[in-house]
Amino acid sequence: MIFYPAMSSTGTWFFKRRALAFGIMASGSSLGGVILPIMVDKIIERSGFPWAMRGVAFLLLGLLIYANLTVRSRLPPSPTPWNLMDFIRPLREIPYLLVVVASFLFFFGMFLPFTFIILSAQYHGMGENLAFYLIPILNAVSIFGRTIPGYIADKVGRFNTMIATSFLSTVLVLGLWLPARGNIPYILFAAFYGFSSGAFVSLAPALVAQISDIRQIGVRTGSMFAIISIAALVGTPIGGALVTNEGGNYLHLQIFCGIMMFGGSVVFVAARWALAGSKPTVKV
Repeated sequence: MIFYPAMSSTGTWFFKRRALAFGIMASGSSLGGVILPIMVDKIIERSGFPWAMRGVAFLLLGLLIYANLTVRSRLPPSPTPWNLMDFIRPLREIPYLLVVVASFLFFFGMFLPFTFIILSAQYHGMGENLAFYLIPILNAVSIFGRTIPGYIADKVGRFNTMIATSFLSTVLVLGLWLPARGNIPYILFAAFYGFSSGAFVSLAPALVAQISDIRQIGVRTGSMFAIISIAALVGTPIGGALVTNEGGNYLHLQIFCGIMMFGGSVVFVAARWALAGSKPTVKV
């Protein structure tokens, strides 16, 4: 409820460099993903869990006061009665529908490494203290993954860049995370996956904005994320069930993750095809 209104407001200020703008804005959450886990862990050690939560609350309070004073849309608000069809009607457009389906499939797998990388690393012998820092490493590199692909996307095409980074994420899951054994492969996977998966966060709203009227960016982005949030919600329990069913082995979870992300990547190709046909050199 906080992140997406800010993203929709950002989109009204940019056109040529919209993907980069989204990336810079979204990189803030990656920075938070580096600081907050370490901050909470250290405060718990020194002052206990209640003061850790109070510290996080005071930090967020200060940041949100600043955000509320500075975030605004270029277009003046035009209040309209809430209508469910405003969120459903865009799904009649084939490119938008394909972007939503692709994002839904990709979201099924995207958060599984975030949730299970620490546990799977410990399962394969990584120490608890080192495994704790895999998520901060992933989020730290994600700062660059959310900004650099956004800059490239504005140059070579947002759909083109999304397809490349989505397939890269798939390759990393199946080619690096799945066979990973030991500390170095897990650290490398955390870093590389942080970069490739971070691109999705900045590029997905840029894709929607590219195929939408500027006055409909907020509604259409909200509709997409409302739908794909279901995948994020059920993906982790499914992954946990796969691990439990295999007696603690993460193989089937990793395969499920890679297959879902591959399916999303393929549908992104279909969405690009619907917009520009089969010409691979067209900027889309």
